[in-house]
Amino acid sequence: MPSRGGADRLPHLFAALRAQTESSWEAIVVIDGDIDGSAAVVDVVRDELPVTSIVFPENRGRSAALNAGFAAARGDVLIRCDDDLRPWVDYVAGHVARHAGDSVGVIGLYRNIYPATPYARAYGIERDLRFRRSAYSAEASEVWRYWAGNVSVTRATFDRVGNYDTTFRTYGWEDVDWGYRLKESDVPVELAPELETDHHVAATTTEVRVRRAFYSGAARLKFEAKHGVDTSGALNRRTGLWDRLVSITARKDLAALSRSARSLDATLDRLPRWLAEKRVSLLVEAAAVSGLAHPEQVSNDV
Repeated sequence: MPSRGGADRLPHLFAALRAQTESSWEAIVVIDGDIDGSAAVVDVVRDELPVTSIVFPENRGRSAALNAGFAAARGDVLIRCDDDLRPWVDYVAGHVARHAGDSVGVIGLYRNIYPATPYARAYGIERDLRFRRSAYSAEASEVWRYWAGNVSVTRATFDRVGNYDTTFRTYGWEDVDWGYRLKESDVPVELAPELETDHHVAATTTEVRVRRAFYSGAARLKFEAKHGVDTSGALNRRTGLWDRLVSITARKDLAALSRSARSLDATLDRLPRWLAEKRVSLLVEAAAVSGLAHPEQVSNDV
């Protein structure tokens, strides 16, 4: 469980783990620089639950946190569970059951839970539904693209693929990179609908979503440099009217896009729903393109 600034999230996750039907498990929380007393939150449950922590003295990035946790784990099935998930009681048992046969990579999708914000009403809730529908209809050869924060493999498979790439230092694509390497190792990757898990999403405003899209765009640049531009699944040629609007908007840098998103958040509820959705979409897509052009504006402290 990689965690940064998770002191308020971890108690909910521990409550979910306390209720698991599977009794043979351990949880390793890797605190990527303790900025809010997260280590003390883990200490509270040490005597009650099989939970331990690794505390980095400074922020090293999610890849480094994942590698440290998997290196310390003793189990035969390794589950990545991000600290903003709220697993069902059969979460651990479900992941374990998926590894009863041949080597496989298992993905449980997020079911994003939003507070009642204008962004959620205009864009977030509907886009989450579309994302999951798209994932479940994806070709088997493309499922690796959904590798994220609710996944599992056996120890043997993890050792075969290797550590997460720590050059993905900022937000985004370290998980997709690992999923791609898993696929290239000829390990089947499958979606497990029964492992869909509530995710108390961090992107609750257009401004936050735009920032994440910008960071993800910059990380995509690294992925494409490593694996080739045809592997990312992104369309680089923009020829339609919408694509031209995205390209024009993407000329803005992160600061300008963030200001536009902040202003939009203040007016979303006063716009027709279709227009609100389009305006959020434009900024999010433009931010991803702008991130490709301005990776130097991305901070490592994530």
